[in-house]
Amino acid sequence: MPQGIGAKGGRKGLNLPNAVTLLRIFIVPVLVVVLLTRVSEAWFGVSQRLLGVAIFLAAALTDWLDGFLARRRRQVSSLGMLLDPLADKLLISAALIALVDNRLAPAWAVVIIIGREFAVTGLRGIAAREGFVIAPSRMGKFKMLAEVVAVALLILSMTDEGGPPVTPYAVPVFWEAPAFVHVLARFSANGHLSAHDVRILLYSAGRAVLWLVVISSIWSLYGYFRQFYAFMRNPMSGRFSVPRRAQAEEDVLARSSGRSS
Repeated sequence: MPQGIGAKGGRKGLNLPNAVTLLRIFIVPVLVVVLLTRVSEAWFGVSQRLLGVAIFLAAALTDWLDGFLARRRRQVSSLGMLLDPLADKLLISAALIALVDNRLAPAWAVVIIIGREFAVTGLRGIAAREGFVIAPSRMGKFKMLAEVVAVALLILSMTDEGGPPVTPYAVPVFWEAPAFVHVLARFSANGHLSAHDVRILLYSAGRAVLWLVVISSIWSLYGYFRQFYAFMRNPMSGRFSVPRRAQAEEDVLARSSGRSS
């Protein structure tokens, strides 16, 4: 969650919300190591996929927590506004790249998703220099939630050896994969699913949500470009003086209930 300008009691800098955001950044390399290193279940008493998804969801939870603390304690700061979107992008980008390395996500989809993040960051940077704020969109918030769900499902679907539970893994339309059809047929026949069957279902669901992430990424990027273009055509409609700009950013913070990019 973005953290606006100003702080409780006038304090700025490394407050509690910012410390939580920094924790999310520090978790990123740990997540990458877990997802890209074959970890024996005997090491931690849990499988690699369970350890990976626990770390990822814990990091994602800190994204809600830092925003909640910033609003509750009125400890909003410029440092928080800088660190929070950076932490979000590092977490999602690292997780998606690790999924590509494990052959759980197609590289082209990840390129679209990460490329969209760079584009939005660039637009917001230019907008800030021009004196206006590009507000978060509902589609952007949906995209963030879908990313967390997709990554969690795909991590859980990973086999003990690493990689997807189906072959070939890169079937363009996942629901036509023979393995998925066979799982449904076996379940219809005897009402029982093996552990491998569950992974196939998790993988299929994860790929389905990933399609939603790609579509919402493109659609929300279009929405941000429309906002940006509208402001550039009529700059005075979105330009603020310094006090009004701070108030506008506080309003954006108050309206946001999840991650905002």
